[in-house]
Amino acid sequence: MKAIIYKSTGSWYIAKGENGQFYNARAKGIFKIDGITSTNPIAVGDLVEMQVEDVQEESAIIHTICNRKNYVARVSPHNKRQHHIIASNLHQSLLFATLKDPKTSQGFIDRFLISCESFHIPAIIVFNKVDLYRAKELAKLEHITAIYQDAGYTVVPISIEKGEGLDALKDLLKHKTTLLSGHSGVGKSSFINYLFPEFNLRTQEVSDWSGKGLHTTTFAEMFDMDESSSIVDTPGVREFGLVDIKKNELSHYFPEMLKLMKHCHFNNCMHINEPGCAVKQQVGIGSVSEDRYVSYLTILDTMTDLNY
Repeated sequence: MKAIIYKSTGSWYIAKGENGQFYNARAKGIFKIDGITSTNPIAVGDLVEMQVEDVQEESAIIHTICNRKNYVARVSPHNKRQHHIIASNLHQSLLFATLKDPKTSQGFIDRFLISCESFHIPAIIVFNKVDLYRAKELAKLEHITAIYQDAGYTVVPISIEKGEGLDALKDLLKHKTTLLSGHSGVGKSSFINYLFPEFNLRTQEVSDWSGKGLHTTTFAEMFDMDESSSIVDTPGVREFGLVDIKKNELSHYFPEMLKLMKHCHFNNCMHINEPGCAVKQQVGIGSVSEDRYVSYLTILDTMTDLNY
C-alpha cells in the first residue's frame, strides 16, 4: 500500500494510507537515499510503500521510499557532517519572520531562501506582528519588503493577533503542500491555530533573557486543510546551515544576481573584486540591493574551503 508520511518521531512514523486511514509505521532495515547522509532517511511528505502489519492495531512496515520531487534539508544540529531532511515533496515554503519580539535577522532569511532556491522550492516571506511595529519597524518593513520583492519574492505582512492579512495568506496555501518555518516565537503555531481552531496548539512567549522564541514543536508534522491543501509545521529553527552548496555556486541562489551573471566578464566571476563584474556594477547603481550583496559576501565568508 502506498502512503504519505505525516509525522516522524525518529524510529516510528505516522503514515496516511491511500485508503485515507492513518497507521503507526516503522522502517524495515536502513534506507539510503541518493547517497544522502541523513539523520532521518524517511521524512514528512515522503511517499512510501508499506505493508500493513496489524489491521486492528493500525500498524505497518515501510519497505520502500518512492523518488522525491524535492526536499528541504539543513545541517544536522547534532552532527555537522550530516543532513537533516525537514520535509519532502513540497510545492512552496512559508518563512515566518518578525522585526521584533523576536527579531529575525536578514542573514537567517537569506540562508533560508538560498536553501529553498537550491532545492527548487518557491518561498514566500511572511512578516508577522505588524501590530507591534512603530515608526522604526514600519520603515524597516517597507525597506526590506522592497528588497525581496525586487528579488522576485512574495512578501506578506500580517498580524495574527489582530487577524490582519490572514485570509489572503490562507488563499496562497490552496491546492499546495506548504512548509511552514521560522524561529520559535514568530507565530507559526498561532497561524496553525487560525487554520485549525480545533487543534489549540500550545504557543509560548519569547524568552525574556535571550529575546529568542521558545521551542513548542518537537517534530515536523503535516496537517490537511482539505483534500488538495496541506501544511507542514516544523520545529522552530534558530540557525539554518546550508548543505551541498559550493562557494562558486552561492550567487546562483540569489535570483537577482543569477540573471546578471551572463554579463560578467569572467565565466567564473565570484562578484567580489573581479573586473567587468555585472553584479557589482548593478549594486553600484542600486539595481541590486546593497543589503543582499553584503549578505552574499557575509555568507560566502562563512563557507569553508570544503564547500568550494
